[in-house]
Amino acid sequence: MPTRRTLLAGLTGGLLAAGAGPALAAAPARRVLHVHPGDSLQSAVDTVDGPGRTIVVHPGTYREVVNIPAEKEQLTLRGASRDPRSTVIVFDNANGTKKPDGTTYGTAGSATFTSAAPGLTVRDLTLANDWLRADHPDITGTQAVAAYVTGDRSYFENVRLLAHQDTLFVDTSALDAFDRQYFHRCHIEGDVDFVFGRATAVFEACHFHTLQRDVTFTPKGMVFAPSTARANPHGILAVRSRITSGAEDAAYKLARPWVPSYETTAWPSLVVRDSWIGPGIDPVAPYTNMRDAYPWQTMRFHEYANSGPGAVISVPENRPQLTPEEAGSHTRKAYLGDWRPYAHP
Repeated sequence: MPTRRTLLAGLTGGLLAAGAGPALAAAPARRVLHVHPGDSLQSAVDTVDGPGRTIVVHPGTYREVVNIPAEKEQLTLRGASRDPRSTVIVFDNANGTKKPDGTTYGTAGSATFTSAAPGLTVRDLTLANDWLRADHPDITGTQAVAAYVTGDRSYFENVRLLAHQDTLFVDTSALDAFDRQYFHRCHIEGDVDFVFGRATAVFEACHFHTLQRDVTFTPKGMVFAPSTARANPHGILAVRSRITSGAEDAAYKLARPWVPSYETTAWPSLVVRDSWIGPGIDPVAPYTNMRDAYPWQTMRFHEYANSGPGAVISVPENRPQLTPEEAGSHTRKAYLGDWRPYAHP
């Protein structure tokens, strides 16, 4: 089986190191910057000097860490091709990877792509972290994030998010903020807790894919690990999506609750509805605990009108279901409120 790094190289014909600076073709009237192979995407981000700018990333593989700070409001980052496989942004830091000063990156710091910018739009590209456990048996902090997103109104369209543990960190800009994120037609894959965090995050028409793992235990991992604030009525919502697996049947759980040590009042919320769940998810016991002190049964975990072999309800108490009346409060519109990114062309 090819490694992640080999796979990524095959997608675009090879890896290209980021250059010292971008050869940017700017069109001031349109406020558009173009990044080509050999350029640095981060340099292009640093060049952005006002709200509403667009960075077009041309096909290639850009091996660098990209950080979009909060002041880069309403930035659009898009691949020049409509095929997200043709434009790949990738790096390989993990939680336990040492920095030059001897400290480690931590989970959020391991991210290939980080954004705190409100009004961000990302579309038509791949964000990946190709750090592999097998290459670093000495590192125990194996979380390796592809994208760490905070900031209200973050919109991802036709984006591939690839990693293993903790692929996508949907977070908020502050503990008392209910930042909203919307993912449409995205492909997200990983193994342990690979969609996690405290944001109000809506996934519509997305594809979640669990990876095979060379381990003898089950569950091999979990798709979701929400850490929603108790005061937030809306956590993670997956609607009209599908969940597939590269592992054997029932090897994965749908979710487990994450109650962080820095916010022990969290009340994780997850709704999966109108979605197809494949056989890779354990249908008998689809949820599990992260810590026994916070049992999943006390959390806001619900499903509604799902289908597929992984959605079969054989033990009803293990699969809390919304009533039709309750389902009316768990919709894209209810979660996103006055923000309507799905109305954009």
